[in-house]
Amino acid sequence: MNGKKSKFRGGLMMAAVIMMISLLAGCGGNNNTAPAAEATAGNAAAASPEAAATTEPAADPVTVKLQLKWVPQAQFAGYFLAQDKGYYAEEGLNVEILPGGPDIVPEQQVAGGSADIGVDWVASLLTSQEQEMPLVQIAQIFQKSGLVLVSKKDAGIATPADLKGKKVGNWMGGNEFEILALFDKYKLDSNKDLNFTKQGFTMDQFLGGEIDAASAMTYNEYQVVLESGIKAEDLSVIDMNDEGVAMLEDNLFANKDWLEANKETAAKFVRASLKGWADAIADPEAAVDSVMKLAEEGSTSREHQLTMMTEVAKLIQPEGFDASKMGYTDAAAFQQTADIALKFGVIKTASDVNAAYTNEIVEMAAK
Repeated sequence: MNGKKSKFRGGLMMAAVIMMISLLAGCGGNNNTAPAAEATAGNAAAASPEAAATTEPAADPVTVKLQLKWVPQAQFAGYFLAQDKGYYAEEGLNVEILPGGPDIVPEQQVAGGSADIGVDWVASLLTSQEQEMPLVQIAQIFQKSGLVLVSKKDAGIATPADLKGKKVGNWMGGNEFEILALFDKYKLDSNKDLNFTKQGFTMDQFLGGEIDAASAMTYNEYQVVLESGIKAEDLSVIDMNDEGVAMLEDNLFANKDWLEANKETAAKFVRASLKGWADAIADPEAAVDSVMKLAEEGSTSREHQLTMMTEVAKLIQPEGFDASKMGYTDAAAFQQTADIALKFGVIKTASDVNAAYTNEIVEMAAK
């Protein structure tokens, strides 16, 4: 129907209606109300041309599964906030955020198809790529490393050179390479010049005096130390960024095969996620609201998560960083990460960095 009103005269219109009713009756229809209903609908359409236009059904949202590196906490607040504010839905996406844990390797989940996009540290991605997992980095969320070595001032560790003869802790399992690069810079043999030991996931060993210097993330373990009652002025901190041995951490990566067929979907996901991160940085309270709804009861406090969000913001948008470049992978920082990974055996052959990451998806998301 084109929506234009017919200009039949009254007699002709009546004849047409009678003929229509006769034809419908001859078709054997057993619903006596159908002709009247159709006539009513036709009259309504004639009176309102817009109502006659065909409406396309809304497309079903596209499902995207995001695999986190760890359990829900402010480290991932941007994704939770994007979900709660409907940014993914606005892009036509149904995003399922999958929590991580000690037994979950995001790269394996994405390579195997259990998730479409994952969050992890770049060193772990490089290892998986060398194992020929079909993965590529599509965004770099943390622009700086959050790893530091923390010690009590009475331990006498004012500079990295002072680590000689000390007991230094790290979680190991792929988290130790920045520390090894630090040792190498100061000509410290981790087997002879100091005691490099495995550290638990709490700060109990450090607080109890079992280790002299402990690995800590600025947004988590370092805050645990402060929350224990030790004052910042009573601590010495060695920052991997200041020492030039930092490796890139939280990123977003995707399965290459999935990405090839879903670039627009990936760009929509990144766009909504970066919008969520921008909001989380601007409004930490709202970000933590989203986190606390998902955090395991009793596992953390709102105060700790607020501090974590404040510190995470400093890694995503460091001082002097161009906020419009959020999500971009810096070539020099990625190369430094790859170089350290090669030097300390994370990977056995030099990474083809041009194939390891792409800024194409972030650029698409910015349009």
